[in-house]
Amino acid sequence: MSDENPAAVTPELPDAPFHTSGTDHITVWGSNQEDTLAFYRDLLGMPLVLRQPNLDDPSQTHLFFDTGDGRILTVFVSDERASARGQRVSTGAVHHLCFSVEPDEYEDIMAALEEAGKGYNVFDRGIFHSIYTQDNNGLVVELSADKYEIPADRKGEVFATAQRLREEDDADFAQDRHMEGALEELGLPVNKHDLPDADAGVGV
Repeated sequence: MSDENPAAVTPELPDAPFHTSGTDHITVWGSNQEDTLAFYRDLLGMPLVLRQPNLDDPSQTHLFFDTGDGRILTVFVSDERASARGQRVSTGAVHHLCFSVEPDEYEDIMAALEEAGKGYNVFDRGIFHSIYTQDNNGLVVELSADKYEIPADRKGEVFATAQRLREEDDADFAQDRHMEGALEELGLPVNKHDLPDADAGVGV
């Protein structure tokens, strides 16, 4: 399958009036403080670094969590709201949140989810490896580990090169051979992490 989309896939900065410098924070609507802390702080291990009123609506509380690299997830909560089941799917809605985890913690993460009574799925997504679960409100949370060692400042370059190799290979999605080829082409070592075998999850 060759892509017919004219939008170029490239790590180069686009011709735009300005450029963002990174992700500062993401904010989601949450239920109550107790359930939110139980999932994000006590299960995923994110420190609660700030708590204050929602400045747009002081009847709610604004929780700030450090996701592990100084980037922040914030959640609006209210003790008036119970946790919910099921994801809301519509244009503009959040599909899922993804947080990085270390490959050597994979087995411990799955064991912790099982102990917490959280269902999960494991998929090999070609460019990374992922565990999918849900938070206390049914929002899909992905815990993703890089399959290969990639310098953080070169990830976009590696992905864009893998994309080109995927298109040349007429493959439906980027796979190990494209990632390894990209690393080799860019002069980076090909060091693959030891992660469990899993399906790609195509069509799931």
